[in-house]
Amino acid sequence: MYKEITINDFSQHLFWDVDLNGFDLDKYKTFFIQRVLEYGNIKDWNLIKKLYGMEAIKEASLNARSLDAVTLSFVATIFNIDKTEFRCYKHRQLFPNLWNS
Repeated sequence: MYKEITINDFSQHLFWDVDLNGFDLDKYKTFFIQRVLEYGNIKDWNLIKKLYGMEAIKEASLNARSLDAVTLSFVATIFNIDKTEFRCYKHRQLFPNLWNS
């Protein structure tokens, strides 16, 4: 049996711009999932799977306004969903940028 997962269980580099006093993992679930997907390591990935479940991760990634190309490819592969179904992909296509990779 594992202990309740807290913010202190995650890698500290994820929170360079976050005040951890009063940070609520449930209230900021979407933000937190996106942050772990883009900047977390495998330990952080396993923790969010335990904490939120794959369905919540799928929903957050589908609705994220922005995900980098590597993260988008990762979640598209994990969930077996075409990249074009993700909000961040559609948003990137609507607003092309000369410097987009």
